[in-house]
Amino acid sequence: MIENPIRDTKPADTSLMTQKRLVVLRTMWLDGPNIWTYRSCIEALVDIQELEQFPSNLLPGFYERLTALLPGLVDHRCGIGEPGGFLLRVREGTYAAHMLEHIVIELHTLAGLEVGFGKARMTSKEGVYKMVFRTPDPVVGMACLEAGVRLLHAAIDGTDYDLQAELKVIKRHCDMHGLGPSTQHILDAAYARRIPIVRLNDGNLVQLGHGNKQQRIWTAETSKTSAIAEGIAADKDLCKELLAQCGVPVPEGAFAKTAERAWEIAQEIGLPVVVKPVDGNQGRGVSLELEKQSDIEKAWALAYEESYSGVIVEKFIRGAEHRVLVVNYQVAAVSRGEVVGVQGDGQSSLQTLIDQQINTDPRRGETEITPLKTIRLASNPVASLEAQRQGYQADSIIPAGTQVIVERNSNASEDVTDLIHPEIARLCCMAARVVGLDVAGIDLVCEHIDQSPKGQSLAVVEVNAGPGLLMHIKPAKGQARNVGKPIIESLFPGEENGRIPTISYSGGTEIDGFGPELTEILEDQGHRVGLACEQGLFMNGRTINKAPSANWQSGRNCLINKNLDTLVMQVKASTILSEGLPYDRASLAVITSLGAIDGLEEWDILTKEQHFNVMRTVIDLVLSSGHAVVNADEVSLLPLKDLCDGKVIWISSTNSNPVVEEHVKNGGMAVTYQGENIHFMGNRAESERRSPIPLKQPPQSLTKTLALAAAGWAMDVPHHLLRADIRKRY
Repeated sequence: MIENPIRDTKPADTSLMTQKRLVVLRTMWLDGPNIWTYRSCIEALVDIQELEQFPSNLLPGFYERLTALLPGLVDHRCGIGEPGGFLLRVREGTYAAHMLEHIVIELHTLAGLEVGFGKARMTSKEGVYKMVFRTPDPVVGMACLEAGVRLLHAAIDGTDYDLQAELKVIKRHCDMHGLGPSTQHILDAAYARRIPIVRLNDGNLVQLGHGNKQQRIWTAETSKTSAIAEGIAADKDLCKELLAQCGVPVPEGAFAKTAERAWEIAQEIGLPVVVKPVDGNQGRGVSLELEKQSDIEKAWALAYEESYSGVIVEKFIRGAEHRVLVVNYQVAAVSRGEVVGVQGDGQSSLQTLIDQQINTDPRRGETEITPLKTIRLASNPVASLEAQRQGYQADSIIPAGTQVIVERNSNASEDVTDLIHPEIARLCCMAARVVGLDVAGIDLVCEHIDQSPKGQSLAVVEVNAGPGLLMHIKPAKGQARNVGKPIIESLFPGEENGRIPTISYSGGTEIDGFGPELTEILEDQGHRVGLACEQGLFMNGRTINKAPSANWQSGRNCLINKNLDTLVMQVKASTILSEGLPYDRASLAVITSLGAIDGLEEWDILTKEQHFNVMRTVIDLVLSSGHAVVNADEVSLLPLKDLCDGKVIWISSTNSNPVVEEHVKNGGMAVTYQGENIHFMGNRAESERRSPIPLKQPPQSLTKTLALAAAGWAMDVPHHLLRADIRKRY
C-alpha cells in the first residue's frame, strides 16, 4: 500500500516571515474523492505573508519574468474559460497562492503529466490559503510543489532559476514513482469504462475493480495470464517446439551450449543465422543475419550474458520484422520494424553519426515514454557487434556515402494494423493460443504482411508475455491504436465494471451501531461484507481490528480483499478532509445528520455551510444507478436531494412531512414511522407490496431504525426477510 509521505509537513524557516515569501505550512495527500475533486490530489496550506499586499500587478517585472520561465501558461484558461485567461488575471492582479497553483500545474505538464486541475481558496486567517492540485503520485506532486515555490520566488525577485534542472528532478521522480506508459494506457481505458482503479505498489501492479469482482494487471500481464504460459513463452526453444507441433511456421534451429556448438549448428541448418538467448526479451542479446564463424561465436557470448538458460541458433528468415499484439486471441495491433543505419560523411565517427542521424529523433530517449531508445555503442554490445561485422568501431571515421547498419531489430515503429492478411492474423492468434497467453506479443518475420503466408518467407520467431504497448500507442508512423480497450474488454466483458455494492453512512449519535446492524442484515442474505466503522474493522464476520476503523486505510483494505462482495463504511468529516475516501463511487449513501462540527477547526471548517459542503461529498459519489437515504426531518440535509445522481429515499418520523409527501407524490421513495409501524411509500413500494413492519416496542433510535429499513430496501433485501431482521431487533 502506498504510504502518505507528506502529511504534517513542518513550516518553513520563520526568519523569512518579513520578506515577500510564500510559506507552505502543511500538505496533505488526499488519496481519493474529497471536497475538491473525485480524484487524488495534494492540498497545501500556504501563508503568502506580505504578498497579501502585493498582488501580481504590483510586482514590477513579475509578469514578464513568469511568462519567460513558463510560456505554456498562455494555455491556462482560468477566469474567462479560454486560453490566456490566467495570464489576464496576472496582468490585472492576482495573489501568490493562485499563481502557485498554476505554476505547479504547468510543471506537471512540462514533466509529461496531464493533470489540469487546481484551486486556491482563502481561509478564515488573513493571508492563509488552501491551494490544491491534482497529481498522480504524492512524491511527484511534492516535487512539483517545491519547485513551484522556488520558481515563484525567482519570478518575484528576478533571480536566476534553472527550470531544466528542476524538471530533470521531477522527471526522475516520475520515472521512479510514476506508472509506465503501457500501464497508464490500460488504466485510461479502464477509467473510460468507469472501472475502479487501485494502485497496489509503487510499480505497475494495479487492481481494477473491487472485492471479488476485481482483476489485476502488471503492465500488460493480467489476472488471466497463466504462469505456465509465461514460462513457455520465456523458454524460446520449448515455445518454438510447441508452435511447430501445432503447425505454426517457425525457423529451424537448436540449443547451443557452447560457442563452438553454435557454429556447428549454423553449418548444419545453413547460413545466415540468428543467435539469441533462450529466455531473452525486448531484443536484448539478439544478433541477426550472421554468416562468419567469428561473428557467430561473439554473438553466442553476448546472448549467453543475457540468458539464464542458454542460447539458441536458428535459421535467419528474410523479410521485415513485425510485432503483432494479440489480445484474447484477436489481433489488436501490428507494428512493422525497420533497419536503422547511418550514412558516413568522411569526417565524423560512427558514434557521432549515430548521435546526429539517429539519437536526435524525438521518438528516442532513455525513459519509458519514448517508443525508441537512444543508441550508445559502448553500452549496446549487439549494436557494437553489428558495427564490428561491417569493420567499424564507435570511433571509426565512416567514408562519405557509406551506409552502416546499426540495428536490425527492436525498432517496430510503423503501424500496419490495417494491412495484415487474415491468414497471417490467424497464424498469430493460433500462436498465442498454443502458448496460452491472453495478451501476447508475436514476433513475426515475413516479406509481405498484406499477402497470404503461402509463397513467401514467413515464420513466428518469438511469442512474448507482458509485451510493451508503447509501439502501438505512439507509433513513429501510422495510426495510434487504443490497445488498452481490448485488454479491458477481455477482463470485463459486456457491461461488467468490477464494482461491488459500496455503502457509506454518516451522521451523529443517532446512527451509532448502524454499520454492524446493516452488516448483519446483509450477511443474513449471503453477502460477504467488509465493515469499516468506529466499532472496528470486520471482514466476512471476522474481527480484524477492534480499534476505531472509520478511515481510508480500513476501507481500502476491504476493497482489495477478493473474499468480499460488499463494503459498508462509516464516513466522517475528518476522513474526507484529511485522507479522502478509498472508493470512487457508492451504490448507497446513508446520511441522517451532518454530525458534530467539533474538532473540524483544524481544517478551517467553522460554519454549518462549510460543514455541509464537506458532508455533501458522500452524496456526490452516489452512482446514477444507486440510492441515497436522507433524513427528511433534518432541514440542513434537504438540499442534498438535488446533488444526488441516483434516487433519494427520504426517511422521516412522520408520514406527514411535506418534503416526503411531495417526493412520494412525484413517484419517489420514502420510509416513515406512524402508529408504531414502519411504512414504505411510493410507487415502487406499492408494486413490491411492501407492507408496514410493526415494531414490538419503540426503538431507542427511530432514525437509525428507519435508515436500516430504507437501506435494506435499497439493497433489495426481500421484504419478509427485512421484516424479520427489523423485528428481531425491535
